[in-house]
Amino acid sequence: MTEPNASAAHSETSTIVLAGATGDLGVRIARHLAQRGATVRALVRLGKTGPAMADLREAGATVVEVDFNSVTALTRACVGADCVVSALSGLRDVIVDTQKRLLDAAVAAEVPRFIPSDYCIDYTKLPVGSNRNLDLRREFNQRLDQAPIQATSILNGMFTDLLTGQAPVILFGPKRVVYWGSADQPLDFTTTENTAEFAAAAALDPSTPRYLRVAGEVASIRDLQRAASAATGQPFKLLWAGSVGVLGALSKLTKALMPASDDVFPPWQGMQYLHNMFTGLPKLAPLDNARYPEIRWTSVREVLATRPPAEK
Repeated sequence: MTEPNASAAHSETSTIVLAGATGDLGVRIARHLAQRGATVRALVRLGKTGPAMADLREAGATVVEVDFNSVTALTRACVGADCVVSALSGLRDVIVDTQKRLLDAAVAAEVPRFIPSDYCIDYTKLPVGSNRNLDLRREFNQRLDQAPIQATSILNGMFTDLLTGQAPVILFGPKRVVYWGSADQPLDFTTTENTAEFAAAAALDPSTPRYLRVAGEVASIRDLQRAASAATGQPFKLLWAGSVGVLGALSKLTKALMPASDDVFPPWQGMQYLHNMFTGLPKLAPLDNARYPEIRWTSVREVLATRPPAEK
């Protein structure tokens, strides 16, 4: 454990290079880094446009257009940085190939620390082949472990925000909470905002270990049922959809029946993620929530309460 304000002493003099800065998580990380006094160098692809660019500049970041296919160009962008933070999102060409070039650039520029784009459940405890997207992160991190740089992966479970619709667990129409296996299995949830805030603190903390594990709330399916009922003022019931094995088989069948695509999050990928969580294998422990005590963790109930009244 570090001192309560371990990152604060370095914030005013730290330069952080942020890749994947135009994504939802990336913009939030940039904002929290700037709020902590860091100099933020946001790397974006050549010719990148969109509202995120304005958001980055408004947050105080310096936007740097760079060719992500060029280690030389990335190296120039990394010179003088104290940490490279990746919030890149994609498949093999991004998570393995682009991040490898970014890593090579960080090493060449003599950046002391690197935070990869993990932000997920604990894939180190899962068997290879159980989750495509997490296998890619595992593969990149094996390369990262061999590089002469201090690395820290941030593991945060599932983004709590997904429970408001994208994750097929809390069904607001029929007022049901769907689950597989045990309704008492502890599950890890952290909001995107809390994850970004923690990542910013970790980026400014030179003493971080190889892995940091956080959960805004550890909740079972029964806890989600209570949270949904409290947030909406309407009673939710549990709906058991079968064993964990059934969910695993269903994800494999769905993958086999769907045409191949470059979609990062097809339906079967979400099913793989839920299957992983319901097995209990990737449960985060021990938790590092107290490492930066200034962070206030947002509960599942608070997130569910943010849904528009018409959707509750």
